[in-house]
Amino acid sequence: MKQPIVGYHKDDEGHWVAELRCGHCQHVRHQPPFILRPWVVTLHGREKMLGTFLYCKLCENEN
Repeated sequence: MKQPIVGYHKDDEGHWVAELRCGHCQHVRHQPPFILRPWVVTLHGREKMLGTFLYCKLCENEN
């Protein structure tokens, strides 16, 4: 199930985590060449992605 991003925080290791409207969270790492999310490394990039939908596996498993 897709959920919109409503905020961000960093985990204990300093990785960015997207906070989803459903209350669940999802890591949004930028680790080239395997994971390409250059938007996550800047405040402007993260702000632009607010409202963007991410797949929430936890919500899918609840249904």
